[in-house]
Amino acid sequence: MLSHVSKFGIYLNDKERKVVRITSPYWFPEQPDWVYVTDEVNATILNIREMIRDKELSELPDDVTWGRIPLKDQAVAGRGDS
Repeated sequence: MLSHVSKFGIYLNDKERKVVRITSPYWFPEQPDWVYVTDEVNATILNIREMIRDKELSELPDDVTWGRIPLKDQAVAGRGDS
């Protein structure tokens, strides 16, 4: 198995109350801002909120909504390796 495949899944940014679905190596969320929730990439937002509640990843799991991964230029600029 390719090493990046193990990083696929749902990630939470609790400060923004957003989750993103990662299914390609285009961009991987970085800690500590993003926390891995599950490898169930087809989970619904209701299931994800329940997982967040069960794992105590947020004080307000019902406020969590879908976010967007950054555009390629933003993702590269955000890494600070330029």
